[in-house]
Amino acid sequence: MSTSCQSKNCNTQQQSACQSKAAVGARQNLDIDQALGKIKHKILVMSGKGGVGKSTVAVNLAVGLARSGFKVGLMDVDLHGPDVCRMLDLQEPFAGTLEDGKMPPWRTSDNLLVMSMENMLEDRDDPIIWRGPLKNQAIRRFIADVAWGELDYLVIDAPPGTGDEPMTVAQMIKDARALVVTTPQRVALADVRKSLNFCKHLKLDVLGLVENMSGYVCPHCGQTAELFKTGGGEELAKSRGLPFMGRIPLDPRVMAAGDDGTPFVALAVESPAITALNEMVAAVAKALPVSKAAVAPPPLAMATPAATTTCGCQGACDPNRCDC
Repeated sequence: MSTSCQSKNCNTQQQSACQSKAAVGARQNLDIDQALGKIKHKILVMSGKGGVGKSTVAVNLAVGLARSGFKVGLMDVDLHGPDVCRMLDLQEPFAGTLEDGKMPPWRTSDNLLVMSMENMLEDRDDPIIWRGPLKNQAIRRFIADVAWGELDYLVIDAPPGTGDEPMTVAQMIKDARALVVTTPQRVALADVRKSLNFCKHLKLDVLGLVENMSGYVCPHCGQTAELFKTGGGEELAKSRGLPFMGRIPLDPRVMAAGDDGTPFVALAVESPAITALNEMVAAVAKALPVSKAAVAPPPLAMATPAATTTCGCQGACDPNRCDC
């Protein structure tokens, strides 16, 4: 049966409703095009596997780029499990719309703007119980109705899998690039291969692969042990002819920093994980260069974590057989 307003069974009121809906959609498409036209690079952080640290990678990538002097937006499209606000200690409620009707994103620094569904909820523990159409419309509004302004990078944190959210981003943002996160295990790599095939089907260019939780940093001696193996993500990148953007070891302080709302990449500590995160940020900036020269802002005022009690190994122990 025809759904067109030209149908003989469609009365005047129904035709008016259809025309109004079409006009709203056309206006939203125009707003999306205008907003995306002001953003130089769009990066979708995704993975077919849950629990691989996508949000950790997305948050630290956005903060690292902002600390390098770039104008950065961080958009959380993990609607059912948004974590970005907690990882950045953003507790302010939604501030309402601006004079032009746009929604102001949260500003964590002069260079970093954030948008997430979590801070728009009256109770942050309320679940989002939505099907696909509502989720798609929410993501479209995150672009069309948010005052992002001029940005060098928009980092988009997606939920695991290849469902509504990453599909909406891929179809709406034609020049987005996917940064695929994996851990070294074969089980994770099997799901990540599905993500790569998803990108191929949707013609979504892959920026590269990141191997997260690649080894474990001993909190006492600072050496790295192969807790979850290493190298699986790099091997997959090579087999697919994709850039490998870095291997990030698991440091217990990364988890603590996320819980405390302090981006790990901004902490004044020495760690192989900080080195790897900074190298990943540099690799992304090199792969997606911004023409204008970036001037680094003053470092964010981040707390330095308390020193851990040493175990007396003084770095001499074998991290794979550490008795700490």
